[in-house]
Amino acid sequence: MSDLSMPSIIAFGAYIATVLAIGVYAYVRTKNASDYFLGGRNLSPAVSAISAGASDMSGWVLLGLPGYAYLAGLEAFWITLGLTIGVAANWMLMAKRLRLYSALLDDAVTIPTYLQRRFGDSKPWLKIIAGVAILLFFLFYVSSGLIAGGKLFNAVFGLDYIVAVLAGVALILLYTLFGGFLAVSWTDVFQGLLMLGALIAVPVLVVSNTGGLGDFTDQVAEVNPELLNIFTNAEGMSLSWLEIISLLGWGLGYFGLPHVLARFKAIRSADEVGLAAVIGVSWSFIGYLMAILVGLCGAAYLANPLADSERVFIELTSLIFHPLIAGVLLAAILAAIMSTVDSQLLVCSATLAEDLYPMLAKASLAPEQRLQIGRVAVVAMALLATVMAMKPDSKVLDVVSYAWAGLGASLGPTILLSLYWRSMTAAGALAGILVGGVTVIVWEALGSGGYSGGIFDLFSLVPGFLFSMLAIVLVTRLGGQPPATWVVAQFDKMRSQL
Repeated sequence: MSDLSMPSIIAFGAYIATVLAIGVYAYVRTKNASDYFLGGRNLSPAVSAISAGASDMSGWVLLGLPGYAYLAGLEAFWITLGLTIGVAANWMLMAKRLRLYSALLDDAVTIPTYLQRRFGDSKPWLKIIAGVAILLFFLFYVSSGLIAGGKLFNAVFGLDYIVAVLAGVALILLYTLFGGFLAVSWTDVFQGLLMLGALIAVPVLVVSNTGGLGDFTDQVAEVNPELLNIFTNAEGMSLSWLEIISLLGWGLGYFGLPHVLARFKAIRSADEVGLAAVIGVSWSFIGYLMAILVGLCGAAYLANPLADSERVFIELTSLIFHPLIAGVLLAAILAAIMSTVDSQLLVCSATLAEDLYPMLAKASLAPEQRLQIGRVAVVAMALLATVMAMKPDSKVLDVVSYAWAGLGASLGPTILLSLYWRSMTAAGALAGILVGGVTVIVWEALGSGGYSGGIFDLFSLVPGFLFSMLAIVLVTRLGGQPPATWVVAQFDKMRSQL
């Protein structure tokens, strides 16, 4: 057991009691499937923005990104820059249009349903392929969160890794099953503020303990001056333009993240998107920047090199804070994990209950049935992801990068163009999803994998996104059945409300 055991138990207990209380309250407010999957489209700008950011910032922001910065230094700034640009572009280009259009299309709750209605597609393939893409890549994303949870409980409590993963799954399932989208969104706000506070507190105290910013940078330079150069790697070799594009390319993933897009659809009013965007972009940029500073703090402050770089936040927190405060800050890692995994499980359950199961059953379902199937689907997806997470030597950032690329390349271009290109066809949308997803799978298989792996050491998201866009344009230009008249009418109505 760790020296932090008892104080951490107190801090974790208080944290768990808080999120469960929120879940119970949300359960009372959840009356139907629309409430469960989108919260009745009634989120305030602040809740929508912070929950969108928190659902994105899984354990990889407190474990994976600081671990990357611990090894690579300010090379990691390119990821932060790309992510921040991606967050801003997502809010500016997608949020208002998706909020308006999804509501106009008979209140389309899920992305597959939105796509089917957007193109008036009478055939099932677009809806099925979109749903399968979400389930496939989300399995990797959810498993990355469970891996992070296993590392956390192993480090803090000395629990066996497998036991730790199972404990995390049980907790997440408990309040996600009860409260649905409202519980997820409200707890994400609480968890997001806790995460940001922890990411700020660690570098502030480390810099203060080292005598100020000047002395801190001197200490980093003593360890390795190349860690302070954004144009070189840790070995002093200049970053190639392909490497920089790979790191910046992370931002493209946001266009295809269903758990983030769900917050756009659930915001109370399209007129409040601007305020939500300011809050969301600011919150995300500060969080990403602080994560990099945590990694640099580890390089400067920790005497012995870490065998697992992704434990740098845990080690710093345990070293510099009083055990009770450290327990609270370490709960932020659990908050980061839970705020993402719960959102992703909810998206997967919505896809199964709203999109795939009714097609397989070949029957319409009552609202109560959809709600029940959604909860069963949450359990099923969690169990599958748990099986995939049973490898304690896995790197959180590597697993996230695969899911991030797959979702961004398969769904991102299709959803983005569907909001702007009036004459885009269902065949073009289907081609975009298939080409983007297959490109990522093949590119990763032929390369070294990871956040900058793939052919030519180019992150698979970049070619996947570009090839998907190209496929959409080419297939649409080749002809095919145009969107139905009523769909075009709703598209024009959406544009008139902008």
